[in-house]
Amino acid sequence: MEQPAGGRRPRLVSSLAFGQRAWEVTLEWEPGLLSWRDPQPPRGRDGGNYFVPASEIIVVEETEIDEKQCSSGKWQKMGKPHAFTVYYMKRAQKHRWRCSEVTFSCVDEQLCNQWIQALKELLELQKSRPKQLLVYINPYGGKRQGKRIYEQKVAPLFSLASISTDVIITEHANHAKDNLLEVNIYKYDGIVCVGGDGMFSEVMHGLIGRIQKDSGIDQNNPKAPLVQCNIRIGIIPAGSTDCICYATVGVTDPVTSALHIIVGDSQPLDVSSIHHNNTFLKYFVSLLGYGFYGDILKDSEKKRWMGTIRYDFSGFKTFLSHHYYEGTVSFLPAKQTLGSPRDKKKCRTGCYICRQSKQQPEEQQKNYGLEHNEDEGGEDWKVIKGKFLAINAVNMSCACPRSPKGLSPAAHLADGSIDLILVRKCSRFNFLRYLVRHTNQDDQFDFTFVEVYRVKKFQFTSKHLEDSVIDVKDVGKKRFGQFCRDHPACCCNLSNSIWNCDGETLDSSTIEVRVHCQLMKLFARGIEENSNDEAIYNQSTAEQLL
Repeated sequence: MEQPAGGRRPRLVSSLAFGQRAWEVTLEWEPGLLSWRDPQPPRGRDGGNYFVPASEIIVVEETEIDEKQCSSGKWQKMGKPHAFTVYYMKRAQKHRWRCSEVTFSCVDEQLCNQWIQALKELLELQKSRPKQLLVYINPYGGKRQGKRIYEQKVAPLFSLASISTDVIITEHANHAKDNLLEVNIYKYDGIVCVGGDGMFSEVMHGLIGRIQKDSGIDQNNPKAPLVQCNIRIGIIPAGSTDCICYATVGVTDPVTSALHIIVGDSQPLDVSSIHHNNTFLKYFVSLLGYGFYGDILKDSEKKRWMGTIRYDFSGFKTFLSHHYYEGTVSFLPAKQTLGSPRDKKKCRTGCYICRQSKQQPEEQQKNYGLEHNEDEGGEDWKVIKGKFLAINAVNMSCACPRSPKGLSPAAHLADGSIDLILVRKCSRFNFLRYLVRHTNQDDQFDFTFVEVYRVKKFQFTSKHLEDSVIDVKDVGKKRFGQFCRDHPACCCNLSNSIWNCDGETLDSSTIEVRVHCQLMKLFARGIEENSNDEAIYNQSTAEQLL
């Protein structure tokens, strides 16, 4: 054991057997790193250095060496070995994580126990890891594989990490939401939902609603500063669409998501609230879409018997119909937020822009009394009237396997803003060009009929309702100082669309939307910039040497 300067805890260094060779194994207490290397690699092979941060070690266990290994010539001369196994997370391809293990052994029982004790003490310093979880499983979502996925892929990992769970299999719509309003959520370190985006939305609504209820916050007040939820949500993807998981982890893989939960990752997430006439309607974290995406969802809901192919069918049908809708969009630009929707700066693990926005929730609380004055000032609000094929508001990129860039590639998970995308009426051919750019590297906003704004709040009123809203024109003159008159409104008598709210339908032709910065947290860390770094751990080399 080496004694460092400055009174820090000594570094632990030993020569331990790894496979059939002696390796130099080191445990650094600061910054918390387990490493091992082959001091004398076989001829023709590169010696490897292997590093595992303590934050990515799952568990350490004492291990019994089987009889075959004990009877080998090496161990017959050295005596009965003592061993321990370290289970840890390793990176695989395309943002996937896998549970890997390495077993070290030696003949000195005291040295073996010293290593086990040291590693366990190091793991006890990982305070963000959950010990007790509440799990909701949707057995009907997607391909109806949620229960099997949890039992076969997730539960064994939770058991390995000594995480206790209370599992509830939902029996009807809003089962999880209603249960969260009653159960003692504060005894849990996190809530896990097994299902798709709809299941996540249900759990999110239940958790946020419970926290606001316990804090005495009126959700019907669109200006009320909501209380942050410190209980994290974990998503085990098992639905038809898993866009939220994909946009926050980089892949829809149950094992990867389970490992993010086990190691206690935490990713703050913006949540936007939707109101109508001072009545709360819904929250959303990914997409709120009117027009094209709303029409697709409305049509696909009638064809659930088709399975996931219904989205392709309804999408093609909606594209051919080419409906447009007339209305008024008013918004408050996010002037103090860093970045813009077209700066090509993607949100990744440890995002600087999101970290700089961390103080926004506290400022919202302090400025609660000034909100009314800000809204009434009027000079900062913008108003756009016109005919729209699509009105999309996104809190994140909305990336998915079919659209790796998403609807807004530079949108951020936790910067306290919404990217508002307005697609004006255009030809079918031009609209097709716009849709195709979601799948390639071209700038999808580089069209004259597409506008994108980074905003804090926005409102929408359908043309059909403008005349029926009380004093809507007077309110507009009072609140909004600048009107965009480049595209004069049309008086076509078109029917209204519906809103696609995180994959759920919302039928309201006049809404008010506001983003709440970092209102909740996920068991995630955002998409890592370079996830195909298996070579960092040199796993392939280690497996060859074994």
